[in-house]
Amino acid sequence: MRIVLQPAARSDKDVNRHYLDTIASPVSFADHADLLAPDVRARLEELFPDGSARMWGVVPGKRDVNVSKVRKFSAGDFALFSGDKKIYFAGTVALMWRDEKLAERLWGRNHNDQTWEYMYALSGTQGLDITVEEIRELLDWKPNRNIQGIYILDTDDSDTLRTYLTLEPSTADTSGAPAPDPQSDAAAACGFDGELERTALRAYRGEQAALKRHLLPGPTGECALCGRVLPATFLVAAHIKKRAVCTDEEKRDFANIAMLACSLGCDSLYERGYVTVTDGGVIEASPLAQDAPALQELVEQLAGRAVPWWSEGREPHFRWHRAHTFKAGTPA
Repeated sequence: MRIVLQPAARSDKDVNRHYLDTIASPVSFADHADLLAPDVRARLEELFPDGSARMWGVVPGKRDVNVSKVRKFSAGDFALFSGDKKIYFAGTVALMWRDEKLAERLWGRNHNDQTWEYMYALSGTQGLDITVEEIRELLDWKPNRNIQGIYILDTDDSDTLRTYLTLEPSTADTSGAPAPDPQSDAAAACGFDGELERTALRAYRGEQAALKRHLLPGPTGECALCGRVLPATFLVAAHIKKRAVCTDEEKRDFANIAMLACSLGCDSLYERGYVTVTDGGVIEASPLAQDAPALQELVEQLAGRAVPWWSEGREPHFRWHRAHTFKAGTPA
């Protein structure tokens, strides 16, 4: 699963109008049944049973410069919308098709008399608030590089950015995505020249033990999120901000960098961005949880609960989680 960088600056009034019309407000299939090809509509209704989906498109470009790029991404890839020096929106490409007439109805034509006919529907959409400067640093881009024109990251950069932002495939069926290649995965694992697994595991266990000793006063403790008092074995020292991006100084700031979270679900919900903690210390649930009823039930039990672990010292780390990990709703 690769990442597609889709320029779409909302400071441009035309882009913003298109965004409001077909992203902020999902497109109803029934409203455009006269233009949708039967097989495309059938597939859309299979993927989106409620009868609507968020849609976007790409123009062919001068001398069809964008056509070869569009053909390189497929269902299951992630699309990240960028504009005004930020990545502000993400979603999983659920379906791709070409439809000049529908694109013209939805978005009109640009100054070159082209329309955004290479269309795609998005599932599992979420808001983000990531600066392009962060992306430059993370992917080792040149200082003046910007996102201009649709661009597809290679596998390594896609994996790096996906991990950084905790992007996960949506629950919509993306069976059109390419099947995993076990041989490629095995080769990648054999070629990994980073820290040996045993050494990394030993370091992780050592840090986890030290954090727990600092955070846990006795044989039992309280989960920061659900508030249940549990034996120490069911509690982990969860990093409020993703550990991989913490500075050495932050990693040593035991008083503020971590919280106790239970392994009965809270640690995973927080780590994967289905809950976060607001400025002020109240749990907020991700709207994406509604795609899975059992998941929604879990997050609703936490939503609105005050978190005693929140403090001014920990707020910068919670803020990072809200901006980079939390699966926020689609920006209006």
